[in-house]
Amino acid sequence: MDEIRTSSSPTLDDDGSDVSRDLADGTGPADGIRGPAEPAADAPAGRDRTQRSAAVLATLIALPVTLLVGVLAFAKLSPAEPGAAPSPSATTARVQSTAPVEMAAPALAARPATVCRALLSQLPQSIRDLNQRPVTAGPEQNAAYGDPALTVACGGTEPTFPATDEVWRVNGVCWHPAEQGDSAVLTTVDRETAITLRIPRSYEQPLQWASPVSSAIVASVPSGGDIPSGCRS
Repeated sequence: MDEIRTSSSPTLDDDGSDVSRDLADGTGPADGIRGPAEPAADAPAGRDRTQRSAAVLATLIALPVTLLVGVLAFAKLSPAEPGAAPSPSATTARVQSTAPVEMAAPALAARPATVCRALLSQLPQSIRDLNQRPVTAGPEQNAAYGDPALTVACGGTEPTFPATDEVWRVNGVCWHPAEQGDSAVLTTVDRETAITLRIPRSYEQPLQWASPVSSAIVASVPSGGDIPSGCRS
């Protein structure tokens, strides 16, 4: 009697998978027909990671830009630095009295009086930073400037001094220097009428103060008298 055998060949699905095995272990579909392949379970997680990376990158790019804009805005709104304060010497004027300066006014002959009036008309309103002040006597022959007062007296007596004494020539005028108390006293020795300039010791370098007075003397007082050899040009 012929032996009947059961075929052991597996039943294959369209994609070559063993349907019978899937049915046996319960992993396949009940009807033995597979549906279309389902997307992988980790796909959504992959999209989340991509989105997070893009967000981080955008933040890294935006942060420096935001900081730069803030710095520029702060710099624009910040007040400018104040300029350097001026030095006291540039802004502080010398304090000067305007009270009349006491001066003597000896009587003058006609010619010296005329010469002195001409000189007073040529004197400046100020000598360097010293403003002219009124005098108590002889405004036609005396002038005063600043505080302590620098004075100009016209019509005095020429000094007598040894021939070896020093004389100073300033702007065409020859002066003989002397010290009297707290002042330097300069007297002309080459003019028809003598002019005496008294400069307080607190005003240093007396020749600088004599310069504007010398210019006025040259313009109004003729040369003359016994001119010392050191003053002859």
